[in-house]
Amino acid sequence: MHDVLIVGGGAAGLTLALSLADNLSKAPTRRRVTLLRPAREAQGASRWAQGGIAAVLAPEDDVESHVADTLIAGDGLCNERAVRFTVSHSREAIEWLIALGVPFTPAEGDASYPYHLTREGGHGRRRIIHAADATGRALLDTLSAHVEAHPAIQVLDDLLAVDIAVTNQRVDGLWVMDGTGERYPLRARDLVLATGGASGLFTHATSPSASVGDGMAMAARAGASLMNLEFQQFHPTCLYDPRGTPFLISEAVRGEGGLLMRPDGHRFMFDYDPRLELAPRDVVARAILAEMRTHDLAHVNLDISALGAEAIHHHFPTIAEHCLARGIDITRAPIPVVPAAHYSCGGIATGLDGASDLEGLWAIGEVACTGLHGANRMASNSLLECLVQARACGEALGMPRKRIDVARAITLIALPSAQVHLLQQLADHHAVWQHVIGLNTDQARERLDALRQLMSLRAGIERSQRGLETALQQIVDWLTQAPHRCEEDVSEAREPLQHAASLNHLSLYQALTLAPLLLISAHQRRESRGLHFVRDYPTPAPRAHDSVIRLPV
Repeated sequence: MHDVLIVGGGAAGLTLALSLADNLSKAPTRRRVTLLRPAREAQGASRWAQGGIAAVLAPEDDVESHVADTLIAGDGLCNERAVRFTVSHSREAIEWLIALGVPFTPAEGDASYPYHLTREGGHGRRRIIHAADATGRALLDTLSAHVEAHPAIQVLDDLLAVDIAVTNQRVDGLWVMDGTGERYPLRARDLVLATGGASGLFTHATSPSASVGDGMAMAARAGASLMNLEFQQFHPTCLYDPRGTPFLISEAVRGEGGLLMRPDGHRFMFDYDPRLELAPRDVVARAILAEMRTHDLAHVNLDISALGAEAIHHHFPTIAEHCLARGIDITRAPIPVVPAAHYSCGGIATGLDGASDLEGLWAIGEVACTGLHGANRMASNSLLECLVQARACGEALGMPRKRIDVARAITLIALPSAQVHLLQQLADHHAVWQHVIGLNTDQARERLDALRQLMSLRAGIERSQRGLETALQQIVDWLTQAPHRCEEDVSEAREPLQHAASLNHLSLYQALTLAPLLLISAHQRRESRGLHFVRDYPTPAPRAHDSVIRLPV
């Protein structure tokens, strides 16, 4: 029996493991901390975060300014209590990282704060502390080293989370899969999901190993509430290279003066928003999409060359090196960029300490939805949320057990009968699992690719009611079709799945649960707000509201 089982090896999971282990070591009853993390090459989106961490650090900055900027970016949907809590704890979170040894970039000259602070879209002040342009990597390397050295933390590698075990409406562990495809339970008194978001539901994402929303899907099948799934952020600037792997071009490039232009040299953000390149991400992403459609462009350009070669190599060494390896010298030439799926603002409905409305289940980081981000996450608030919420969760788990409070009233969205029927199908996860493993390896991969293409087409930066309905019907058709196996596939079906096949089948299993929930949430939001732009309802409703969805159990 594991006392606390944490799933996820990114910033949130590592921070919680350290915080919890330290807190529990002081408690009269010692509890064990177990961290189930993926292989090092796929440690979630945190490793690929470039820009930095937003925090109130400089003397000329203040909490009220950061709160106000976040509320504006969230387009009326932020939970102000969550915003204030997160921002108010930002300084102590950064000081904790500095004490651990995270190598943040020092300030130059006579600066008011000892570390360099940059500015990104939506922020009215310079408040982004960073480690050059590889903050996520520096953060994870430091946290991982401390976790691996901590005697109170057990680390489990090479196990894949499949489903949450529930007994009498309380979580009692996790079903996992090993490299042979065998499934077995890990019992736990408390389960914490730190599994990241759902950008892997789309064809183009900003990280090479984007999650398909595994934690959200598992929580939904276990009976937890999910909130605001329709608010999927698309980062405006992902490197355009059809032959290469995804690579994010940090928002800090625009923060340091990068200009968005058409290939003909026209700086088009003048045509869309007075904040120009530093407008919130949803505004910039839709502007880029509009330019690409209007002028039949495969990409637009981001030009940072005016900053000068020395400054570029100082501030953006990783980006400069990576682009040069792909034949682009960013000190002389613009960077071709396109929007790509980046961050999930919705997720498992939780309180500020990560507690869900299912007893024994906690969620932190991108997999959770506290309301901090509202309808659009502001740049670099994501790593901040991971740190602050994980530390708060560590304190809560170290205290005597309490009844969970998700901090806001939960009101499920009303659904038409066809969508209720689909939720009932999804709730029968044994049937969905049997459907998925009825496919051979190639079929599972092809179906997952088809699902991603469907989501990109029907639930991307711009949506329509008809398109969302079409996507839902396609998923219904897939779930009701019996898999067609060739004669030579029969023996494979009776044997344990190999590890590569397990990843394909498991990703499809999770995606087939979460994608319909996102589509239904988007279909029921009859307005455009923040990241959710639907052509049928192009303006926001008079009053903002959360959308909460739950599978029948």
